[in-house]
Amino acid sequence: MKKIALLFAAMLAMAQMNAATDAAPAAADDNSESIYQRPMANDDESTKHWAIFTDGIYVGMGVKHSWDLVNNSVEAGLLNVVGLRFNTLHGQTLSLGAGIHHRSYSMKRSNMLTRDAASQIVTVIPYPSDIIGEIKNRSSNLNMWTMQFPLMFTQRIYKKLNIGVAGIMNWNFYARVDNHYELNKTDYDIRHKNLRQNKLNFDVLGSLTWNQIGIYCRYSPGKFFEEGYGPEIKNTWTLGLMIGL
Repeated sequence: MKKIALLFAAMLAMAQMNAATDAAPAAADDNSESIYQRPMANDDESTKHWAIFTDGIYVGMGVKHSWDLVNNSVEAGLLNVVGLRFNTLHGQTLSLGAGIHHRSYSMKRSNMLTRDAASQIVTVIPYPSDIIGEIKNRSSNLNMWTMQFPLMFTQRIYKKLNIGVAGIMNWNFYARVDNHYELNKTDYDIRHKNLRQNKLNFDVLGSLTWNQIGIYCRYSPGKFFEEGYGPEIKNTWTLGLMIGL
């Protein structure tokens, strides 16, 4: 009987040692986290392959233009009002979406834009002058509103750091000239509509984001106007900030 009791006690002690050995790695797994996350790896198995999404609020400023009378340009928009994204679950995504884009070109202060009603051609003219007056608060802007359709590929390169590249088809559905100046304490606001802008062109966009906040560069090689209907504005380079990509 004594031998049986000793044997039972020895078996119980061995069982407790094995349980402690098995529990140690589990505790380490629960309390430790790898400092280095492998690029192109995604351990979140709950992420869906396919998703409908909205993202890409941005604002940027032109850094280069083909026409020397342009003082500067600004743009803003939402890259994807709605889109469809495929996620490989290994750090790559491919998306196709539809968004909205607005760009404004500001002319240098010495000239303003006008549109001839008969020919529909946009040209540059001096501001009106008065021998007893002075032109103040002058501005002349060329505005374009666009529906854009970006096809974009993104790649995670480290943790939450991502790079992306997109080809964008633009449908330029509306354009307008906006002139404003003050003469003899009277404000003048003159708009010219029905411009002959190019309805379709293509852009290229590159982005670098960290946790959905980043910078982008956009190249717009296409001409603003149809041939012969306005100044040759093309090859615009824009740098800006993007949120939610």
